[in-house]
Amino acid sequence: MASFNFPRQTAFYKGKVRDVYTIADKYLVMLASDRISAFDVILPRPIPFKGQVLTQIAAHMLKATADICPNWLMSVPAPNVSIGKKCDPFKIEMVVRGNLTGHAWRTYASGKRVLCGAAMPDGMKENDYFPSPIITPSTKAAEGHDEDIAPADIVAQGLATAEEWDQLSDYTLRLFARGKEIAARQGLILVDTKYEFGKLGGQIVLMDEIHTPDSSRYFYADGFEERQQKGERQKQLSKEFVREWLIENNFMGKEGQTVPAMSDEWVGTISKRYIELYEKVIGQPFVAEQLSDLETEQRILDVLNALN
Repeated sequence: MASFNFPRQTAFYKGKVRDVYTIADKYLVMLASDRISAFDVILPRPIPFKGQVLTQIAAHMLKATADICPNWLMSVPAPNVSIGKKCDPFKIEMVVRGNLTGHAWRTYASGKRVLCGAAMPDGMKENDYFPSPIITPSTKAAEGHDEDIAPADIVAQGLATAEEWDQLSDYTLRLFARGKEIAARQGLILVDTKYEFGKLGGQIVLMDEIHTPDSSRYFYADGFEERQQKGERQKQLSKEFVREWLIENNFMGKEGQTVPAMSDEWVGTISKRYIELYEKVIGQPFVAEQLSDLETEQRILDVLNALN
Protein backbone atom coordinates (compact mmCIF):
# COMPACT_ATOMS: atom_id res chain seq x y z
CA MET A 1 0.00 0.00 0.00
CA ALA A 2 1.43 3.32 -1.07
CA SER A 3 2.16 6.18 1.29
CA PHE A 4 0.41 9.43 0.43
CA ASN A 5 1.05 13.08 1.16
CA PHE A 6 -2.18 15.04 1.27
CA PRO A 7 -2.74 18.82 1.24
CA ARG A 8 -2.95 20.29 4.77
CA GLN A 9 -1.60 17.02 6.23
CA THR A 10 -0.41 17.62 9.79
CA ALA A 11 0.51 14.12 11.00
CA PHE A 12 0.96 10.53 9.87
CA TYR A 13 0.86 7.31 11.87
CA LYS A 14 1.66 3.84 10.56
CA GLY A 15 0.15 1.13 12.74
CA LYS A 16 0.40 -2.63 12.41
CA VAL A 17 -2.48 -2.79 9.96
CA ARG A 18 -3.63 0.80 9.39
CA ASP A 19 -2.13 4.02 8.09
CA VAL A 20 -3.67 7.16 9.57
CA TYR A 21 -3.28 10.66 8.09
CA THR A 22 -4.30 13.75 10.07
CA ILE A 23 -5.61 16.61 7.95
CA ALA A 24 -5.58 20.20 9.28
CA ASP A 25 -5.75 18.75 12.82
CA LYS A 26 -9.49 18.30 12.18
CA TYR A 27 -9.93 15.13 10.11
CA LEU A 28 -8.48 11.64 9.89
CA VAL A 29 -7.95 9.59 6.74
CA MET A 30 -7.67 5.96 7.82
CA LEU A 31 -6.43 3.35 5.35
CA ALA A 32 -6.94 -0.26 6.40
CA SER A 33 -4.16 -2.20 4.71
CA ASP A 34 -4.21 -5.88 3.84
CA ARG A 35 -1.47 -6.44 6.42
CA ILE A 36 -2.34 -9.00 9.07
CA SER A 37 -0.87 -9.23 12.56
CA ALA A 38 -0.93 -11.86 15.28
CA PHE A 39 1.00 -12.08 18.56
CA ASP A 40 1.94 -8.40 17.99
CA VAL A 41 3.86 -9.33 14.81
CA ILE A 42 3.00 -8.34 11.24
CA LEU A 43 2.92 -11.51 9.15
CA PRO A 44 5.06 -11.57 6.00
CA ARG A 45 2.31 -11.52 3.36
CA PRO A 46 -0.77 -9.32 2.93
CA ILE A 47 -4.24 -10.88 2.77
CA PRO A 48 -6.23 -9.79 -0.31
CA PHE A 49 -9.38 -7.79 0.55
CA LYS A 50 -8.80 -7.89 4.33
CA GLY A 51 -8.68 -4.07 4.51
CA GLN A 52 -11.91 -3.79 2.53
CA VAL A 53 -13.64 -6.39 4.72
CA LEU A 54 -12.79 -4.62 7.99
CA THR A 55 -13.50 -1.11 6.65
CA GLN A 56 -16.91 -2.06 5.30
CA ILE A 57 -18.02 -4.08 8.33
CA ALA A 58 -17.07 -1.14 10.57
CA ALA A 59 -18.89 1.36 8.34
CA HIS A 60 -21.99 -0.86 8.28
CA MET A 61 -21.98 -1.18 12.08
CA LEU A 62 -21.34 2.52 12.72
CA LYS A 63 -24.31 3.38 10.50
CA ALA A 64 -26.45 0.78 12.30
CA THR A 65 -25.68 2.33 15.71
CA ALA A 66 -25.63 6.05 14.84
CA ASP A 67 -28.99 6.57 16.57
CA ILE A 68 -27.43 5.43 19.87
CA CYS A 69 -24.21 7.41 19.84
CA PRO A 70 -22.63 9.94 17.45
CA ASN A 71 -19.52 8.59 15.73
CA TRP A 72 -16.43 9.87 13.98
CA LEU A 73 -17.10 8.51 10.48
CA MET A 74 -17.99 10.89 7.65
CA SER A 75 -17.20 9.05 4.42
CA VAL A 76 -15.93 5.76 2.95
CA PRO A 77 -14.69 6.95 -0.45
CA ALA A 78 -12.71 3.82 -1.32
CA PRO A 79 -12.99 0.14 -0.33
CA ASN A 80 -10.41 0.37 2.45
CA VAL A 81 -10.59 4.08 3.31
CA SER A 82 -12.50 5.81 6.12
CA ILE A 83 -12.55 9.59 6.55
CA GLY A 84 -13.87 11.15 9.71
CA LYS A 85 -13.54 13.70 12.45
CA LYS A 86 -10.44 13.82 14.63
CA CYS A 87 -11.42 13.46 18.28
CA ASP A 88 -9.55 13.83 21.55
CA PRO A 89 -9.51 10.18 22.65
CA PHE A 90 -10.24 8.84 26.09
CA LYS A 91 -7.24 6.71 27.08
CA ILE A 92 -9.58 3.84 27.88
CA GLU A 93 -10.80 0.83 25.96
CA MET A 94 -14.39 0.03 26.91
CA VAL A 95 -14.36 -3.77 26.89
CA VAL A 96 -17.80 -5.32 27.36
CA ARG A 97 -18.47 -9.02 27.91
CA GLY A 98 -21.67 -11.00 27.59
CA ASN A 99 -20.05 -14.38 28.26
CA LEU A 100 -17.34 -15.73 30.55
CA THR A 101 -14.65 -16.12 27.89
CA GLY A 102 -11.01 -15.26 27.23
CA HIS A 103 -9.33 -12.99 29.77
CA ALA A 104 -12.44 -13.01 31.98
CA TRP A 105 -12.43 -16.82 32.08
CA ARG A 106 -8.70 -16.98 32.86
CA THR A 107 -9.25 -14.54 35.73
CA TYR A 108 -12.26 -16.56 36.94
CA ALA A 109 -10.42 -19.90 36.69
CA SER A 110 -7.64 -18.48 38.88
CA GLY A 111 -10.21 -18.11 41.67
CA LYS A 112 -10.95 -14.38 41.39
CA ARG A 113 -14.54 -13.19 41.24
CA VAL A 114 -14.00 -9.50 40.49
CA LEU A 115 -12.58 -8.12 37.22
CA CYS A 116 -12.11 -4.37 36.80
CA GLY A 117 -14.57 -3.80 39.65
CA ALA A 118 -17.22 -6.01 38.00
CA ALA A 119 -18.50 -8.97 40.05
CA MET A 120 -18.62 -12.42 38.46
CA PRO A 121 -21.02 -14.91 40.15
CA ASP A 122 -19.89 -18.25 41.54
CA GLY A 123 -20.77 -21.48 39.76
CA MET A 124 -20.14 -20.37 36.17
CA LYS A 125 -18.51 -22.46 33.43
CA GLU A 126 -16.37 -21.17 30.58
CA ASN A 127 -18.48 -19.39 27.94
CA ASP A 128 -21.59 -19.19 30.17
CA TYR A 129 -23.65 -16.00 29.85
CA PHE A 130 -23.23 -13.43 32.60
CA PRO A 131 -26.56 -12.54 34.27
CA SER A 132 -26.11 -9.21 32.44
CA PRO A 133 -23.14 -7.91 30.41
CA ILE A 134 -20.18 -6.55 32.37
CA ILE A 135 -17.80 -3.73 31.44
CA THR A 136 -14.12 -4.50 32.09
CA PRO A 137 -12.23 -1.43 30.89
CA SER A 138 -8.54 -1.35 30.12
CA THR A 139 -6.11 1.49 29.71
CA LYS A 140 -2.89 1.83 27.78
CA ALA A 141 0.17 1.74 30.04
CA ALA A 142 3.21 3.88 29.22
CA GLU A 143 4.96 0.87 27.68
CA GLY A 144 1.96 0.18 25.45
CA HIS A 145 0.36 -2.85 27.09
CA ASP A 146 -3.33 -2.88 27.95
CA GLU A 147 -3.96 -2.89 31.70
CA ASP A 148 -7.18 -3.70 33.53
CA ILE A 149 -8.64 -0.77 35.43
CA ALA A 150 -11.72 -0.30 37.62
CA PRO A 151 -14.15 2.60 37.05
CA ALA A 152 -13.24 4.19 40.39
CA ASP A 153 -9.59 4.30 39.30
CA ILE A 154 -10.52 5.76 35.91
CA VAL A 155 -12.16 8.68 37.69
CA ALA A 156 -9.42 8.94 40.36
CA GLN A 157 -6.70 9.08 37.68
CA GLY A 158 -8.55 11.72 35.69
CA LEU A 159 -9.03 9.52 32.62
CA ALA A 160 -12.72 10.49 32.69
CA THR A 161 -14.96 12.42 35.05
CA ALA A 162 -17.68 10.55 36.97
CA GLU A 163 -20.26 12.07 34.61
CA GLU A 164 -18.25 11.05 31.53
CA TRP A 165 -17.85 7.51 32.90
CA ASP A 166 -21.62 7.22 33.36
CA GLN A 167 -22.16 8.32 29.74
CA LEU A 168 -19.41 6.01 28.41
CA SER A 169 -20.79 2.98 30.23
CA ASP A 170 -24.36 3.77 29.13
CA TYR A 171 -23.26 4.07 25.49
CA THR A 172 -21.20 0.86 25.81
CA LEU A 173 -24.08 -1.25 27.10
CA ARG A 174 -26.53 0.14 24.55
CA LEU A 175 -24.10 -0.38 21.65
CA PHE A 176 -23.43 -3.93 22.83
CA ALA A 177 -27.18 -4.65 23.03
CA ARG A 178 -27.59 -3.42 19.45
CA GLY A 179 -24.57 -5.46 18.35
CA LYS A 180 -26.10 -8.56 19.90
CA GLU A 181 -29.41 -7.91 18.11
CA ILE A 182 -27.62 -7.57 14.75
CA ALA A 183 -25.60 -10.72 15.43
CA ALA A 184 -28.67 -12.71 16.49
CA ARG A 185 -30.33 -11.99 13.15
CA GLN A 186 -27.31 -13.65 11.54
CA GLY A 187 -27.39 -16.70 13.80
CA LEU A 188 -24.46 -15.38 15.82
CA ILE A 189 -23.75 -14.44 19.44
CA LEU A 190 -21.70 -11.28 20.02
CA VAL A 191 -19.66 -12.56 22.96
CA ASP A 192 -17.43 -9.61 23.76
CA THR A 193 -16.10 -6.52 22.06
CA LYS A 194 -14.41 -3.21 22.71
CA TYR A 195 -15.30 0.39 21.97
CA GLU A 196 -13.12 3.48 21.86
CA PHE A 197 -14.52 6.94 22.47
CA GLY A 198 -13.28 10.49 22.19
CA LYS A 199 -14.56 14.02 22.67
CA LEU A 200 -15.36 16.52 19.98
CA GLY A 201 -16.59 19.97 20.93
CA GLY A 202 -17.58 18.72 24.39
CA GLN A 203 -19.55 15.79 22.95
CA ILE A 204 -18.63 12.11 23.47
CA VAL A 205 -18.13 10.41 20.11
CA LEU A 206 -17.60 6.75 19.14
CA MET A 207 -14.31 6.24 17.32
CA ASP A 208 -12.42 3.57 15.37
CA GLU A 209 -14.00 0.32 14.16
CA ILE A 210 -16.80 -1.56 15.90
CA HIS A 211 -18.18 -5.10 15.84
CA THR A 212 -15.53 -6.36 13.40
CA PRO A 213 -14.06 -9.85 13.84
CA ASP A 214 -10.73 -8.17 14.69
CA SER A 215 -12.24 -6.24 17.63
CA SER A 216 -14.96 -8.70 18.68
CA ARG A 217 -15.57 -12.35 19.41
CA TYR A 218 -18.56 -14.10 17.86
CA PHE A 219 -19.94 -17.59 18.57
CA TYR A 220 -22.36 -19.48 16.33
CA ALA A 221 -25.76 -19.59 18.06
CA ASP A 222 -26.74 -22.92 16.50
CA GLY A 223 -25.66 -25.65 18.90
CA PHE A 224 -24.36 -23.22 21.54
CA GLU A 225 -26.42 -24.60 24.44
CA GLU A 226 -25.68 -28.20 23.45
CA ARG A 227 -21.95 -27.52 23.36
CA GLN A 228 -22.16 -25.79 26.75
CA GLN A 229 -23.92 -28.76 28.32
CA LYS A 230 -21.32 -31.17 26.94
CA GLY A 231 -18.41 -28.95 27.92
CA GLU A 232 -17.28 -28.70 24.29
CA ARG A 233 -15.43 -25.78 22.70
CA GLN A 234 -17.70 -23.19 21.16
CA LYS A 235 -17.59 -22.58 17.40
CA GLN A 236 -16.05 -19.15 16.88
CA LEU A 237 -16.18 -16.61 14.10
CA SER A 238 -12.95 -14.64 14.36
CA LYS A 239 -9.37 -14.56 13.12
CA GLU A 240 -8.48 -17.12 15.80
CA PHE A 241 -7.81 -19.68 13.05
CA VAL A 242 -4.73 -17.65 12.01
CA ARG A 243 -3.35 -17.73 15.56
CA GLU A 244 -4.01 -21.47 15.77
CA TRP A 245 -2.07 -22.03 12.53
CA LEU A 246 0.87 -20.05 13.90
CA ILE A 247 0.86 -22.03 17.15
CA GLU A 248 0.78 -25.30 15.20
CA ASN A 249 3.86 -24.04 13.35
CA ASN A 250 5.68 -23.20 16.62
CA PHE A 251 5.24 -19.43 16.48
CA MET A 252 3.79 -17.36 19.32
CA GLY A 253 5.75 -14.14 18.84
CA LYS A 254 8.47 -15.12 21.30
CA GLU A 255 12.12 -14.22 20.91
CA GLY A 256 14.02 -16.59 18.67
CA GLN A 257 10.89 -17.91 16.94
CA THR A 258 10.51 -17.55 13.17
CA VAL A 259 7.26 -16.68 11.42
CA PRO A 260 6.34 -19.69 9.24
CA ALA A 261 6.26 -19.30 5.47
CA MET A 262 2.85 -18.49 4.01
CA SER A 263 2.03 -20.34 0.80
CA ASP A 264 -0.15 -18.84 -1.94
CA GLU A 265 -2.79 -21.40 -1.02
CA TRP A 266 -2.78 -20.42 2.67
CA VAL A 267 -2.94 -16.70 1.85
CA GLY A 268 -5.93 -17.45 -0.41
CA THR A 269 -7.58 -19.48 2.35
CA ILE A 270 -7.24 -16.61 4.87
CA SER A 271 -8.68 -14.17 2.31
CA LYS A 272 -11.69 -16.44 1.71
CA ARG A 273 -12.24 -16.78 5.46
CA TYR A 274 -12.28 -12.99 5.88
CA ILE A 275 -14.81 -12.68 3.05
CA GLU A 276 -16.94 -15.37 4.74
CA LEU A 277 -16.69 -13.38 7.99
CA TYR A 278 -18.00 -10.30 6.19
CA GLU A 279 -20.94 -12.13 4.64
CA LYS A 280 -21.86 -13.90 7.87
CA VAL A 281 -21.58 -10.84 10.13
CA ILE A 282 -23.56 -8.38 8.02
CA GLY A 283 -25.64 -10.76 5.90
CA GLN A 284 -24.78 -9.25 2.51
CA PRO A 285 -22.69 -10.61 -0.37
CA PHE A 286 -19.15 -9.28 -0.51
CA VAL A 287 -18.33 -7.26 -3.63
CA ALA A 288 -14.56 -7.17 -4.12
CA GLU A 289 -13.24 -3.85 -5.38
CA GLN A 290 -9.63 -3.15 -6.23
CA LEU A 291 -8.48 0.38 -6.99
CA SER A 292 -5.07 1.61 -8.09
CA ASP A 293 -3.18 3.86 -5.68
CA LEU A 294 -3.90 6.76 -8.05
CA GLU A 295 -7.66 6.10 -7.99
CA THR A 296 -7.64 5.74 -4.20
CA GLU A 297 -5.74 9.01 -3.79
CA GLN A 298 -8.12 10.86 -6.12
CA ARG A 299 -11.21 9.63 -4.26
CA ILE A 300 -9.69 10.77 -0.96
CA LEU A 301 -8.78 14.17 -2.43
CA ASP A 302 -12.33 14.63 -3.75
CA VAL A 303 -13.66 14.27 -0.18
CA LEU A 304 -10.94 16.38 1.42
CA ASN A 305 -11.41 19.20 -1.10
CA ALA A 306 -15.06 19.42 -0.11
CA LEU A 307 -14.18 19.87 3.58
CA ASN A 308 -13.32 23.14 5.25
